[in-house]
Amino acid sequence: MNILIFSANKNLYSTRRLVEAAESRGHTAKVMNVSRCYAVMQPSEHEIYYGDHVVENVDAIIPRIGASLTSYGSAMLRQFEMKKVYCTLSSLALVRSRDKLRAMQILASRGVGVPRTAFAKHPTDIDNLIKQVGGAPMIVKLLEGSQGLGVVLAETKKAAKSVIEAFYGLDANILVQEFIAEAGGADIRTIVVGGKVVAAYKRQGEEGEFRSNLHRGGKGLKVRLTKKEKDMALLATKALGLQIAGVDMLQSKRGPLVLEVNSSPGLEGVERTTGIDVASAIIEYIERRASLHSKKNLDKIGA
Repeated sequence: MNILIFSANKNLYSTRRLVEAAESRGHTAKVMNVSRCYAVMQPSEHEIYYGDHVVENVDAIIPRIGASLTSYGSAMLRQFEMKKVYCTLSSLALVRSRDKLRAMQILASRGVGVPRTAFAKHPTDIDNLIKQVGGAPMIVKLLEGSQGLGVVLAETKKAAKSVIEAFYGLDANILVQEFIAEAGGADIRTIVVGGKVVAAYKRQGEEGEFRSNLHRGGKGLKVRLTKKEKDMALLATKALGLQIAGVDMLQSKRGPLVLEVNSSPGLEGVERTTGIDVASAIIEYIERRASLHSKKNLDKIGA
C-alpha cells in the first residue's frame, strides 16, 4: 500500500514509528505537511495538490494534524473522502474530537462517565456556576488548551471566582469541572485501535502537580485495566466516531471518568512504558480496513 501520513514534522517520534512500522510490513509511507496542501474543485474533479503536483495513488491516510490546523486539515480530509480514499480519521470526527465542549456533550449524551462539567459565556451568578460542579476545589479549563496548558486548579471558592472572572475578561471560552481528588494527580491513557484496547498506561503527575501530562513532568507507569475501564474507553471512542484514539480517564469512586478523547494520540509514552508496538497495531488495522474500503467501492462501481 501507499500510505500518506499528515504530519508537520517527519522526525516526531509518533510519525517516525508509523513510517517504520509501515515499511517493515512492505508498504510505502510518505509524510506530508497538510498546511502545504491545497484543494482544487470543479465538476467531477476533487484534487489535492502539494506544490505543483497532484497527490495521487494513495491507498490510506493517517492524519496527525496539529490543533492549530484542525479546520484546514479537516477540509483536506474531506477532499480525500470525496475521492473515496480510506482515512483512519474522518473530517467530521476530527472536528468533533477537537472541540472539547462538543465532545463532552456527545460523551455525556451517550452514557460515557465524565466529571460533572459546566459551560457558560458570562454567567450572572458565578457562585451558582461553581456550586453546579460541587464547589472548590475545582478545575477551570480553556477550551483551546492542550497538553495540560490552560488548565487551572482553583483550590478555594475565592480563587475559582478570580480565575473565572479573569478568563471571561479575556473573552476566553472555558469549562468548569469537578475536581476528582481520589485520582491523586494521575490518569490512565488508553489506546484504542479498531474497537480494541491495544495498550494502556498510567500517567502520574509530579508531587504537588494535579496535571499528569508527560509534557508537564509526569511519568508513565504500567497498569492493568479493569473491564469497566476497557468498556468505558471503547464506548467513548465509538461515541465520537473514532477508529484510533487515546482515551484519558480518571479513576474515581464512582468508576472511570473520561477526561478527553484524543484523535491523534502520541505513541512515545505508551510504547516506552508498556513495550507494546502500537505503531504496528495501527498499520495492521489499516491493512484490513483499506482492503475492505477498496472492495466496498469496487462493489458499488460493479453495481
